[in-house]
Parts: sequence; structure tokens; C-alpha cells
Amino acid sequence: MTERSSSAPRRVSIFGSTGSIGCNTLAVIEHLGGRDAFRICALSGKGNTDLLARQAIAFGAEIAVTADENRYTALKAALAGSSVEAAAGPAALIEAAERDADWCMAGIVGMAGLAPTLAAARRGADIALANKECLVSAGELFHREIETGGGRLLPVDSEHNAIHQVFEQDQRHSIERIILTASGGPFRALDAAKMASVTPDMAAAHPNWSMGIKISIDSASMFNKALEMIEAMHLFAMRPDQIEVVIHPQSVIHSMVGYSDGSVLAQLGAPDMRTAIGYSLTYPRRPALPVERLDFASLARLDFEAPDDERFPSLRLARRAMESGGLSGAVLNGAKEVALEAFIDGQIGFLEMADIVGTVMERLGTGGGAVSIEAVYEADRTARIIARELVAGRSARSIAT
Repeated sequence: MTERSSSAPRRVSIFGSTGSIGCNTLAVIEHLGGRDAFRICALSGKGNTDLLARQAIAFGAEIAVTADENRYTALKAALAGSSVEAAAGPAALIEAAERDADWCMAGIVGMAGLAPTLAAARRGADIALANKECLVSAGELFHREIETGGGRLLPVDSEHNAIHQVFEQDQRHSIERIILTASGGPFRALDAAKMASVTPDMAAAHPNWSMGIKISIDSASMFNKALEMIEAMHLFAMRPDQIEVVIHPQSVIHSMVGYSDGSVLAQLGAPDMRTAIGYSLTYPRRPALPVERLDFASLARLDFEAPDDERFPSLRLARRAMESGGLSGAVLNGAKEVALEAFIDGQIGFLEMADIVGTVMERLGTGGGAVSIEAVYEADRTARIIARELVAGRSARSIAT
């Protein structure tokens, strides 16, 4: 990475700038000095080209990229009269990620974020990771690229960011376990019979966080926690048996690390993504942020309970993937994405998502062999094909009955 003066604006790129993570990242940047403190190299979005153009113009970005090649003309028109370059498509995303940024927010949802994030890591940028698929599907490959580039990996998910804050690297030998907290979503107390009739609207109503429909449903099924278990194993180089999950409905303790002397260090805070984003953006400094301060007297209580992996089998599937290694994470994630879309479209029931993912994992096994980007994409593609076949079969049987 090019050496820069400490007084020069920090060069940053934000991939997925029109989503929740991206918008919050720009809000934090604005709060911390905006264009005087940061130089925006690249911003990217997909469908909302109007917002992407407004962001790029407001922050003086060098380039704005839409992942949808069909929206290039609309983006270029929205940027008319500005100095911002317009680009579109997967290749343009990778080219933008290869630009000379010091810090890159990896906020593109899904497998679409893998190639540009790997490109930024390979070039040497610090990676603020808000994309689960990079580590879930390609953890081994991703770490290789980070090591090659020499940048730092800074987790942005609230749970992993919390662990990062209390994970004492010089005491790694004394760390016994990582404890991921989970809100339990809207169905933590619902019995299995009632969960079978859950609708997408019901599953999207998260009690603590304001998120998109897919992320909210992943939380309701605890597939988000399943992915976070795999991600934590890769992020912190832990064994599968050292990763635990505990239900914590208040979402005040974001995660914990347990040490061999019996101490458990926890990071607490109001549920606000700007805390994790700000910590990653200015690491190792802690910036002053306009987030809610905890009032412990008003909190009154913090509750905990063990997760029920009978009602939430996604957690068992995560453990299977962690223990199998190889391309199991890519298989789990690809099948989960198809099952999630099928549930949203009304093709399958809420509880059938895990059934489909488990069946795909049984058919494909670990995948074996070296983990290359080509192998990851192939495992993902194959898992999706099989998952779609399973969805179609269930839909056909449902129509027949």
C-alpha cells in the first residue's frame, strides 16, 4: 500500500453504499469530517442509481459503479455535470476495488461481493467486512489474499466487531471460547407447530434491528447466526467446539470472549451499526459518535437462554459445515439463498428452508480439494441447482395435494 501523510485525507471505498451498511458508513464519515477527512475513491450500488449518484456527487467520489450493467445509462445521466466517473457490471466492480484505497467497506450482499472484496484485499486495503459470504464460502481463500496484500481484516457485523474489541491477541493461548449472542428473533418462544405457518411478513419483523427483508428472515430462522458461527471460526482461527451461541433478547451484549482464568469479556452497547462502523473506520482509535449511551439503571435486566436447535436446525447445519470444512460453507450458503428466496415467494414453508439446506449438504458433502475462487463458485452454483430442484419438487407436491 502507498505510504501517505498522516494529515492527508484517508482514501476509502464503499461497496454497497446504497444499502443500510453503506448509508450508515457515509453518515459516520460525514460526522467525522466528511470530505475534509476522507477521500471517497469508489462507491457502488445496484438498483438505486439515483441514490448512488447523489451519494457520489455529495462526497466527491472518483467513480460510482452499479452492479447492474443495464443501469449504466441511468447512472451516467444522473451523474451528468459532475466529475464522477460512471461504470457498470461485475468487471467494473473489481476494477474499482483495485483502486488505491486505504480502507474498503465490503457491504455488498451475497456472493456478488466476493470477487471485489478479494480484489481489494489482494491489493492491500484494510477490509471492513460486512459481507458474510466472503468468509462463510471462501474463508481459507480470503485469508490467503489478506496475507498476500498485507492489509487488516476488521469485522463490521456487530457480533464479530464485539469479539474483535475484547479478543486479546497477546492472550490467544488463554482464550477458551467465543460466545456469539443472538436476539432469538421474533420466534424465539414460538413452538414448532406455529412456526410451520409463519409468513414472510411475520419473519421480517425483527424485534431489535431495522434490516432488509432477507437479513430479517435470516435472523428469524437463525440462519444469520449459523453463518456468523462459521465466520467467527475463520475470523479468529478457532476450533468449531470453541464457538458457542446464547440467546440474549435485549441485544445489549453483542458478544463475549471466555478466557482460561474464568474471565468473560463482553462488549456492550446500544444496537446501532454506527458503533461497529466507526470502530472499523478509525481503528485502533475510538471516534466520538452520536449513538445512544447505555443507561444501566433503566436496563434493569439482561436475559440469556440456550438456543433450541430442534426449532432452529440452522445451528446444527452450521456445526456440520464447520466440522467438515472445505467447501461446506459455500454449499450451505448457496442452498440457503435459494431456500430463502423460495420462502419469500411462497413456494415453501418457514421450516422447510433448513430441510432443503440439510439435504443439499448431504448430497454434496464437503466438496474436497483446494479452495479456489473457481471451486467456491462451482460449489455455490451446484448447491443452488440442487436446492432449486428440491424447491420445485416440494412445490409440485403441494399443488398436487
